[in-house]
Amino acid sequence: MDHIRRNAALCDAINLMLGAILFLSPWLYGFAPGLQTQNSVVSGIVIVVLSIAAFTAFAKWEEWLNLVLGLWVVVSPWVLGFAGTTAMWIDVVIGGGVALLAAIELWIMHRMPPEQTVSR
Repeated sequence: MDHIRRNAALCDAINLMLGAILFLSPWLYGFAPGLQTQNSVVSGIVIVVLSIAAFTAFAKWEEWLNLVLGLWVVVSPWVLGFAGTTAMWIDVVIGGGVALLAAIELWIMHRMPPEQTVSR
């Protein structure tokens, strides 16, 4: 069971890095000002905060939020109107990674056996 928690922590660490890259991407890749920059900065911050929260107090709802947020980041270029830009490719790759890692963690949690309790 310890290896399951280690795998979940590894997923959280990777999500933390992906969130940080997403946050920094407007400056690293020269996004145009406006919605593409705002979306990457805000989404990156939320992913980082959720990843830190998962390290301190793991909860299933955090992974569901990461899944939804990752999917949002993937579709946001078309919804917000910046498809065909560098920002779109960054968002699709990072959002897809965040969503995939959240799905893996949810699968790990689903497969994890319930805690053993001792009855007296």
